Amino acid sequence: MPLIAIYNPVCGDRSAKDLFDTHVVPLLDQHNKSIDTLVATEHVGHAGELLFNFISTVRGEITVILGSGDGTLHDIINYLSSSAITPIPRLNFVLVPCGTANALYVSLFPPAAEQDSIAYKLQSLQSYINSSHMIPLTFAIATLSSPPQEKKCPCVVVSFVVVSTALHASILHDSEALREDMPGIERFKVAAQRNMTTWYNSYVKLLPTPGPGRIQIYDPTTKTFVDHPESDEVDPIVHVDGPFAYFLSTINVDRLESAFRITPLARSIPTAEATCELVFVRPLRDPSISVDSTESRTIFMSKLWAVMSTVYQDGAHIDLRYSSEGKITSSGDGPVVVEYIRCGGWEWSPDDSDDNAHLLCSDGAISRIDKGGRAVCSVAAPHVGAEFTLYA
Repeated sequence: MPLIAIYNPVCGDRSAKDLFDTHVVPLLDQHNKSIDTLVATEHVGHAGELLFNFISTVRGEITVILGSGDGTLHDIINYLSSSAITPIPRLNFVLVPCGTANALYVSLFPPAAEQDSIAYKLQSLQSYINSSHMIPLTFAIATLSSPPQEKKCPCVVVSFVVVSTALHASILHDSEALREDMPGIERFKVAAQRNMTTWYNSYVKLLPTPGPGRIQIYDPTTKTFVDHPESDEVDPIVHVDGPFAYFLSTINVDRLESAFRITPLARSIPTAEATCELVFVRPLRDPSISVDSTESRTIFMSKLWAVMSTVYQDGAHIDLRYSSEGKITSSGDGPVVVEYIRCGGWEWSPDDSDDNAHLLCSDGAISRIDKGGRAVCSVAAPHVGAEFTLYA
């Protein structure tokens, strides 16, 4: 089977070349695995070009050893999805985590205490060498549409980790300017501080999965997903009004960093079918806040910080509730702070007057929704002979 190795020399802490020279290539040589092409990316989007050119020279399914973060794989998927290759051959990816957060890798291989750092990064490679476990990738398809009078073609972005708006999209948007001085994950926390008092005005529809046909919502009392009370067989779509402080969906992963388990039930309560794991926070659910004002946003900021900190506590945020006074607690029967939804997709229609609500993040790539437009995110289930698989 043809084998290509691609690494991004400038992602993360810029250690990819040394990792490949010192560990990846010698380990492959040791097991008589010959690389047909070994190449480093030179600019954004280059990985997709490199793989496209390699595909045109070989036949059959291909193994791709990828030393990068999630962004490079995102570039590859979107480049090939929009290319002239029909059909795309089956691509079996071996992940070597070299990026900043490596959400897909750390979700497949949750870090263990006192684990050797090099051995940890080579687990997908070892799976390939041992010809062991492979899994198909699920995709989220985000379609950004302009208002009909604009007569513009929709923009389509394919993701495999996260699609978000609100705070998370703002963090990714602002953190890019900090990358040079802060190559690690600390830049995300700095960007978060700049946006914690921002609320995002949008109207949302929650779309059902093809299987159950109903939206499901997590119930902290029973610790399970149950049918959403507003979703039934006749009309399974759920309508949700803002404002939102947080709005994020994942596929394939339960975390965005090694300890940031934002959608923990993707792993703890897995589903056989492809779904979006969606979490959002609406400040006006707080019993102590009745209006959107500068004072209300300042008061809610400390509560949102508290919620986000519990994400690092093995995903404890999903069990938080409000007391009757608006205090956040892990007990009682008050309104849940984080609404955790399992669905087939969602539609985000931002308020025209709220510029911040028009940002959309797809695996870290930022898009802007046109005024009067909307973004629709839908999950795409893998099929037999799926084109993209991972050694896990």
